Amino acid sequence: MSHGHEEQEALWNEYRSVFQEFDDLSLARWMAQTLGQIQGRVLRVSHPLVGAYRLAAEISNERQIWLKRLVTVPATYPEATCCRAPLVPLITRDVMQAGLICEHCGETSIAAEDFPPEIFTLLERWAEEYKPIHAVAHWDDDRRRSAGRYEQEFEKAALQAERLLAQVATEIAPKMLDYYPLVLWEDQDECLEVGPDDIELT
Repeated sequence: MSHGHEEQEALWNEYRSVFQEFDDLSLARWMAQTLGQIQGRVLRVSHPLVGAYRLAAEISNERQIWLKRLVTVPATYPEATCCRAPLVPLITRDVMQAGLICEHCGETSIAAEDFPPEIFTLLERWAEEYKPIHAVAHWDDDRRRSAGRYEQEFEKAALQAERLLAQVATEIAPKMLDYYPLVLWEDQDECLEVGPDDIELT
């Protein structure tokens, strides 16, 4: 049975309540330990551990946990300029416009112009290829009619999106580990009805 937005939000709040019960020191310790365990990895944003960390991060941001300096952060994590939490960057399909997104506050942690040159080139090329594929989901009625069988075009775009999202995980993000302690990547495109289970990594 699928759940609507309200049901999903209620479930998310139930999950979140576990971390709300943590005191500040316990929350900071859990997050620092988790960061230590997952450093050096490329992880899907849908990974259960990433989901749990995101819940904790929302609460830590509200309480300004990282500003209190309650625990020692693993040395490999620099401070994010956006909120001063440990840097946990997320690649989205809007990476060249939005930059790398901070997992703690949801703001831009690293703007595209600040990417290392090699990473800038890789992500720019990837984003340019992805943009027209994603746009298929937003064609207007005239464009859909002129394309003929829109359902086939949509399915083709979805398959291309799956390939390109997997490319981020297997070809681009690993190179980013030379510069960042951990890299998360968006493994879905809801507009093209591509979910995490559609993206196979080989």
